[in-house]
Amino acid sequence: MAPLFTVMQATFAPADSCSPNGGCAAANGIHGYAGPMPDSPLMSAAAVALITLAIAAVVGVGIKVLRSFRDLGTDAERATYTTLHAASRAGQHLRAGLSPVGAAKASKQLRDLLACDALAITDTATVLAWDGGHEELRPLLMKLATAVLATGRATVLPAGKVDMLGSGGTAVAPPLVIAPIRAGSRVVGVVAVANTTAGVGLVRATGEVADWVATQVELAELDASRILLMEAEVRALRAQISPHFIYNSLNAIASFITTDPERARELVVEFADFTRYSFRRHGDFTTLAEELRCIDRYLLLERARFGDRVQVHLQIAPEVLSTVIPFLSLQPLVENAVRHGLEAKEGAGHISITARDDGAYAEVRIEDDGVGIDPEHLASVLAGHSDGDHVGLRNVDVRLRQVYGDDHGLVIETAPGEGTLMILRVPKSQPGNAV
Repeated sequence: MAPLFTVMQATFAPADSCSPNGGCAAANGIHGYAGPMPDSPLMSAAAVALITLAIAAVVGVGIKVLRSFRDLGTDAERATYTTLHAASRAGQHLRAGLSPVGAAKASKQLRDLLACDALAITDTATVLAWDGGHEELRPLLMKLATAVLATGRATVLPAGKVDMLGSGGTAVAPPLVIAPIRAGSRVVGVVAVANTTAGVGLVRATGEVADWVATQVELAELDASRILLMEAEVRALRAQISPHFIYNSLNAIASFITTDPERARELVVEFADFTRYSFRRHGDFTTLAEELRCIDRYLLLERARFGDRVQVHLQIAPEVLSTVIPFLSLQPLVENAVRHGLEAKEGAGHISITARDDGAYAEVRIEDDGVGIDPEHLASVLAGHSDGDHVGLRNVDVRLRQVYGDDHGLVIETAPGEGTLMILRVPKSQPGNAV
């Protein structure tokens, strides 16, 4: 049987080879290799022209690329980048305020920025940092800066001899520019620059640098105020827990002392654990797991008082248990559900607590089927225009916004007689928030 496919192979023969019958390979339809072609002046000229055109094209592209790099790296652009880079690096060191360590690191960047012989940063009492030469002037700087600290006005001291503070000697000082660091209405220090010449440009630049340092100080003070406010909010939450919950819990425990001593003993342990967690003095953050343990103890104590009137359903995703959240950010929500949702409701009430993984976030939902809240009253509470009931909700909402931004405040859905749903979403990754 013949094969389905036949492979045909042609044998190429030299052009001058012919078959015995006098037929040549070319005549049979197969063109062979005819050997090297003779040189042609026209072909050589064309090849040279093509090579020349290719080289010209490459050179043209290279010139355009070099021009584009030069356009992207003009002297003005390089100067702008250098200035911004130095300011950025110095700002990182001053974010904690005027401290010797931060000022010492920032002064190196700022001296490079001003291109001066020496630069110093002080607070109102001492020289925090001195970078560059003329170190002999360092002990004299606070005396020389007295007027600037008192009046808040920059000054330029001309070159000349200065007394060495009772040592009997003198030193030759270069021109010295001293500019105040004003944080709000207060002068908190100075920036002093020593240079062989002190023209108008250096004087103005020193003033701008001092104002920039003042901005960093104000940002540091704002951060400190934010932390203090968060601590005050936590203290306020603890104060709210104290009178109402503690009184009711102790009464519930007392009611079991004679009828069920073992139950009373267990409740005392739960009460101690709950208060120990709630009134701890360290850390602004905790984990979702710890907060849920606190809620579990809280609900055990409340069920000792309400019995089967409080039904709780939990659905917690294990992968979110390690998520960092602000301390006491869930317990007040559950307490609100019990006190203002179920306590005023007839019959049994249900609370559902759900924590789930939502991509980069952990989402916690706390829902009750209680009496609900009037939306207008709730809006007034969250805006800080109403005291009394539900203030724990505002406290939690404010702290969430302070830590994560306005997009991460509480989401509350409620209406009279329709129960209340409270939702909070926090990032699962929070490198800056330590437990």
